[in-house]
Amino acid sequence: MNKNKKAVPQTIIAGVKPDDELSTDAKLLGEKLQKVLAQAGFGSRRMMEEWIAAGRVSVNGEPATLGMRVVEGDLVKAERRTIRVGEREQVARVLLYHKPEGEIVSRDDPENRASVFDKLPKLRGQKWIAIGRLDFNTSGLLIFTTSGELANRLMHPRFEVEREYAVRVQGKMTEAQMDQALKQGVELEDGLVKFEKLLDEGGEGFNHWYRVMLKEGRNRVVRRTFDALGLPVSRLMRVRFGIINLPPRLKRGMTAELGEGEVAQVLDWVGITADSGEVVLDSQAPRQSVQAQSEKTMTGRHTAVAARGARRSNPISAKKSKTGVKR
Repeated sequence: MNKNKKAVPQTIIAGVKPDDELSTDAKLLGEKLQKVLAQAGFGSRRMMEEWIAAGRVSVNGEPATLGMRVVEGDLVKAERRTIRVGEREQVARVLLYHKPEGEIVSRDDPENRASVFDKLPKLRGQKWIAIGRLDFNTSGLLIFTTSGELANRLMHPRFEVEREYAVRVQGKMTEAQMDQALKQGVELEDGLVKFEKLLDEGGEGFNHWYRVMLKEGRNRVVRRTFDALGLPVSRLMRVRFGIINLPPRLKRGMTAELGEGEVAQVLDWVGITADSGEVVLDSQAPRQSVQAQSEKTMTGRHTAVAARGARRSNPISAKKSKTGVKR
């Protein structure tokens, strides 16, 4: 039962970056505990560090400490779940949800408002992790996964994963405002923001629609940018996150789970591949052949592959279907 086995303390390995593939010698020293927990779907690495510091994690029956490494065979317990390091992990699952307005992206709300997590299918031995957030009054695409590593890859700022939104504002942008948002940037209290793409989608009367794409996920960044330009947002909807689009047939409040082929496609795009049950990371991913992809998406010429439960004509074809993973 490995009761007397101690997890290996953290050591400094010269020349090895946190996300780089470990050398043979480094593997003998084990994996960082927070990384193992994240890959097992407990939560993000940052959240796991907080759990460890709070004494909510044990290794081989002993309280875990920050910086600890674990090796194959170690028994790790967090909350009500126990895993053995080195055992083949369950296949990552990815779920799409069309969030309506009036729901929060949190499991704990003092005001007891409706939560997106109330609508998700129940899991045994795993946990849904939200990839990014949408505020209470924002609708659109929310992605959930059981893979902490996938969540980290899609959310970490250094990977600059694209987010695309449909925005309705009160008023119409001038040419100077559009130029500022795209080139000079708009100064907010937490720094400068620039849109990567900005398209005028037209409108009637006082309301006007725009399609916006940016590569960051600061809190309420789209709303705050338009507010700073004197154009209050009256409706905001996320329509794409990375290579995943909001499926046209996915109605508000509904979920759709990606099939194994689509999950593999997403994992490959972010640089996570399965090799003999081990996770291999590419520190340069996601691969952004995005200029061509995002230009197609911004003009509505994107393609998709099918989700689990959807009838597939040819999942490798370039036709639109019921899911939102772009080919």
